Amino acid sequence: MPHSAPAAGEQTFVRGLNLFDATMVVIGVMIGSGIFIVSADMSRLIGSPGWMLMAWGITGVLTITAALSYGELASMLPHAGGMYIYLREAFSPLWGFLYGWTLFTVIQTGTIAAVAVAFARFLSIAFPPVSESSYVIPPIHISSGYALSLSTAQLVAIAVIALLTWTNTRGLEYGKIVQNLFTSAKTLALAALIVAGLFLGWNATAVHTNFTNTFRLGTFDSSLGVAAGSIFGLIVALGVAQSGSLFSADSWHDVTIVAGEVRNPRRNVPLAMALGVIAVIVLYLLANVAYLAVLPLPAIQHAQDDRVATAMLQAIFPGYGPMLMAIAIMISTFGCVNSLVLAGARAYYAMAQDGLFFRRAGVLNRARVPGWSLVVQGVWAAALVLPRTYDPATGKYGNLYSNLLDYVISAALLFYILTIAGIFRLRRTRPDAERPYRAIGYPVVPAIYILGATAVLAILFAYRSSTTWPGLVLVLIGVPVYLAIRGRRQKKEAYQ
Repeated sequence: MPHSAPAAGEQTFVRGLNLFDATMVVIGVMIGSGIFIVSADMSRLIGSPGWMLMAWGITGVLTITAALSYGELASMLPHAGGMYIYLREAFSPLWGFLYGWTLFTVIQTGTIAAVAVAFARFLSIAFPPVSESSYVIPPIHISSGYALSLSTAQLVAIAVIALLTWTNTRGLEYGKIVQNLFTSAKTLALAALIVAGLFLGWNATAVHTNFTNTFRLGTFDSSLGVAAGSIFGLIVALGVAQSGSLFSADSWHDVTIVAGEVRNPRRNVPLAMALGVIAVIVLYLLANVAYLAVLPLPAIQHAQDDRVATAMLQAIFPGYGPMLMAIAIMISTFGCVNSLVLAGARAYYAMAQDGLFFRRAGVLNRARVPGWSLVVQGVWAAALVLPRTYDPATGKYGNLYSNLLDYVISAALLFYILTIAGIFRLRRTRPDAERPYRAIGYPVVPAIYILGATAVLAILFAYRSSTTWPGLVLVLIGVPVYLAIRGRRQKKEAYQ
């Protein structure tokens, strides 16, 4: 199968991203709404303030070791496409396609939909007419458990996706401006949240409660089916909790997808990943320390709608907390959607160059960006906003993309493990390839990630089977799709 490469006379990407811009992509795509919310569920699972911080520490170790290892692949293969390229080169076009298939159908587009809806939800605090229960088109049930609807919140989410898709089709400079502006703003907002918690909201009672016998074994979530207060139960709880913290720190590698537009990519892409990931992990750990400095653990566990950061600001600034947090999260999610939109389309461009995606997605527009790929991604992400899940017992509506994202968290982790394993394989199969950056601590550091991530994946498959096995099925559906595409292409080539 041919590799991604521009044909003679074809327009090429503009290398318009310097080290700062690339680092902003890493930070921008990592910080969304998760850090402000997921600690509530993690604290319920683990039941201990110290071990909750340890769960975030595990996330930090896994993410940083992955980024330090991943940099070798980025310097060796500095082309648009990122993980799709690495899996293709290390293993086979099938593995690259399966990642790209899952990225397009759920991972990237589902995350775009989820973060756009999060923006709309927090906009509703400042502007109540925007609501998930205020309908332009009321739910139309297509089965007992599923429906389609268009609420004002869904409409806003679709508008955000459309706006940021359009700005990115205008050229890299437009996307870069939005990226740098909103990423800088949300990084400062998160830092301000931490400062407020540690210096303005310091609660001696909460600190004493949370940091006395900090690493006591808590009562674990009963749904785990493990003995409360046991070491084994703690290990299981820490592993299951990673589904929240790893998701909040996910997509750090998206800068490799836009490597074709980074100046001196062999140096700047690995460095941007290292700088961005370390900065975000430090902020995430400090944010959780701030939560524990202001709120006793039960207040974190039972924060309304899991909005831990909002509960913290409400305790510091009574009456103003929800509004302040809403503004901060709107800035954060808007910038995150832009990062996701910018990066994702380049992966589909690389797939199209190999004949594994819509042909037009592999063409750059006059602004020298993959405009058609951006539009296809935007349309599918907007479509994922519309389907709703329905619980007849409670009469409540959920979001289909939330279920899909739950399903593919484990699948995404599997692709990460395979990608890092690709370093070992390429060292053996292509020993003479140019590697301006070599994985720090090889082979120990990559092995730490593979072993740690594999352990988390095994725990998720064992104790969250309802949301992990369906993700594997979604990935496997890509196999017949790949075979069909390849078969059609072979027939076409045979007739030529």
